Amino acid sequence: MRAFRNACGKFATGIVVITTEHEGKVHGMTANGFMSVSLNPNLVLISIDNSKRMHQFLHESKKYAISVLAHHQEKWSRHFAGSPQDDLLVEFVDFHGAKVIPEACAYFETSVVSTHIEGDHTLFVGQVNNFACTEDDPILYFKGSYMKLV
Repeated sequence: MRAFRNACGKFATGIVVITTEHEGKVHGMTANGFMSVSLNPNLVLISIDNSKRMHQFLHESKKYAISVLAHHQEKWSRHFAGSPQDDLLVEFVDFHGAKVIPEACAYFETSVVSTHIEGDHTLFVGQVNNFACTEDDPILYFKGSYMKLV
């Protein structure tokens, strides 16, 4: 499994924080399993490990938001990947009723239109209801390390 993970790590990706609300509380998770699916209609996809709490939360909420992290937001990535950052004040901002990471370089607010169980992950296809972006560069993830565009 490690060799396969290393091979997949050769593909540089952006980093997103997926958020959803469950029982009145905002939950977030760092991921790089995100992609656009369709331009008409606007659809995106996230891939979530079936053993993660976020998996159940998404099944129940039927919606999620994506914050594409900007080059200066490594702490947000680490925090929502399970390494709490003591000096990070976690406050979300509202984006069309969804909670997102402030100052991210792009946002997507979605409604789940389909799910597909594939191996140990579930693919959640989301209809994009609202989106926005800035001119900021994203942070990248490559071979297990954070990188910035030069």
